[in-house]
Amino acid sequence: MAQKAAKQLAARNTAILKRTHLISLAVNALFIILRFIIFRPSCTRVTYFSYGLLAGLAFALEVWLERIGRPTVGPIGELKKAGEDLEAKGLTEYMWDILYWTWGCIVTAAIFGDKAWWGWIVVPLYSIWLAWSTFRGVREGIAGMAGGNNNGEVANGSASNRQKKMEKRGGQKMQYR
Repeated sequence: MAQKAAKQLAARNTAILKRTHLISLAVNALFIILRFIIFRPSCTRVTYFSYGLLAGLAFALEVWLERIGRPTVGPIGELKKAGEDLEAKGLTEYMWDILYWTWGCIVTAAIFGDKAWWGWIVVPLYSIWLAWSTFRGVREGIAGMAGGNNNGEVANGSASNRQKKMEKRGGQKMQYR
């Protein structure tokens, strides 16, 4: 029962990597068969360049995920290292998003032609949106820690309970400087 969680993570990572390699093989085989064999007359330099660029990017991401996620086993079969969690949030999740979107663009370009490569522009736009929303969240968090009020109203933290009750009843209004 020792290292049960590590063994489960290693098995899960191995299954994820195997599935990833099979999907990659299917996507690239589909593109090669459709564009380079069946629709050969419609292939241009843009087709070759775009496919090479995106397939190279997908391959680099796969190698990186393989490198960080593949479990290592000792000479007698004991688990040395389970690898990083390939289902982790953050950068790993973003790399999976890019990989899936790249595969989608390759399949779409294989079926519909060269104009489908423009679909990959969504990745940088998504990156910009993600960076902006993170920056905005951090900025608001820092402003909240500093005690700033986003509405521009004066903070009424110094009013006593008696003053608050009087104002609530509609009695004498307190003037604050």
